[in-house]
Amino acid sequence: MAPVKTVCVYCGSGFGEDPAFRQAAEVLGAALAQAGIGLVYGGGNVGLMGTVARAVLDGGGHVTGIIPDFLKSRERMLDDIQETIVVGDMHTRKRLMFDRSDAFVALPGGIGTLEELVEQLTWAQLGQHRKPILLVSIADFWTPLLTLFDHMRGHGFIRAGLDLNYLVAPDAASVVPMLSEALARTKPAPEAEEFIVDKF
Repeated sequence: MAPVKTVCVYCGSGFGEDPAFRQAAEVLGAALAQAGIGLVYGGGNVGLMGTVARAVLDGGGHVTGIIPDFLKSRERMLDDIQETIVVGDMHTRKRLMFDRSDAFVALPGGIGTLEELVEQLTWAQLGQHRKPILLVSIADFWTPLLTLFDHMRGHGFIRAGLDLNYLVAPDAASVVPMLSEALARTKPAPEAEEFIVDKF
């Protein structure tokens, strides 16, 4: 496949209690900018999402923010980014984030981050895309979720042939090399990206 050009980052609109989360967002943003990889994200100026976007901008990188109209005031749009797309609803936001991205990265976050991450895992599990999905497990943040996945496998709900495909990075500095390696060994899926979100 082609090299990574854009990465969608899912992360919290808050900072969390561990300062390592904010530091990871800064490191990831700087690494994306240095590698010439554009950021696609939720468009807000708060929490980890604002931190990673500002780090990309500070490094001279390109940022695309996609935000629903009803979240503009709550998440306070980051005005300095090169491209802001305001949409009518969350479904449109997520579809555009998918369309604009070559890979997906999940930093620590809350229910919204989890929902976006799991949706991409589901689409990949159903054969709708082969874009890399990577969890950045700062301070073992995603370990309980990975344990839950193992629990689901053990009970037969994640079956052979329908396994989950994801990468796990222990730190933000590992993200760009891991994504580049993953894309280099991924074969394109014919028609895989021509799906309609609403059918799920």
